[in-house]
Amino acid sequence: MGKTLFISDLHLHQTRPLTTAAFFHFLEHEARHAAALYILGDLFEYWVGDDQLDYDTLSIEVSRALARLAEFHVPVFLMHGNRDFLIGLRFALAAKLTLLTDPTKITVAGKQYLLLHGDTLCTDDTKYQTFRTMARDAAWQASVLAKPYEERVALAQMIRERSDTEKAVKPEDIMDVTTQTVESTFRQHGYIEMIHGHTHRQARHVYKIDGHECIRNVLADWHNDAMVFALPQPTP
Repeated sequence: MGKTLFISDLHLHQTRPLTTAAFFHFLEHEARHAAALYILGDLFEYWVGDDQLDYDTLSIEVSRALARLAEFHVPVFLMHGNRDFLIGLRFALAAKLTLLTDPTKITVAGKQYLLLHGDTLCTDDTKYQTFRTMARDAAWQASVLAKPYEERVALAQMIRERSDTEKAVKPEDIMDVTTQTVESTFRQHGYIEMIHGHTHRQARHVYKIDGHECIRNVLADWHNDAMVFALPQPTP
């Protein structure tokens, strides 16, 4: 059995062909030997509803590439990010993957880990947290999904452009995790090791909290060389 692999923040889009090619290469080689693959959010630059599979060629290709991992008995798990939170059951079935709630606890080789996308840790960014609360509301999602496809794409592009503009003027520390929130999350979940993406700031952070050594692993985005985080395979 291979290693358990974690990736996030690929932001797949037609305008990023090199990232797409790297992802397909990963699925066709390293991922086929994995014990499991976890995608911790923002697989796509945006997702406007599962009918994106009817209009967007890249979305179809990604779903088929992920589904092929089932032939190699590699389970795939997907957590929503802040860009693709509208991914639903149709895409999950097409890609033969399991959708995860945020956060989720898993056990690998007898050790527990806490998986998150990571945006819930960035509580100093109050404007984003207000948007996140709205965007996760079932009524808001239903109202968006009721709009024509082209209108949803335009809305997603507008939100993306506005986000990029706001990021350019936001202080750097606001867009990173909030220490107090990280500490309270460790306490809430029993101080187990954490794995998340979202911030694009790959690192391994060690905290001392209430006498416990707590580890927070931040995944790289797919604009860097080190794209995959792996946990060792279980000892026979």
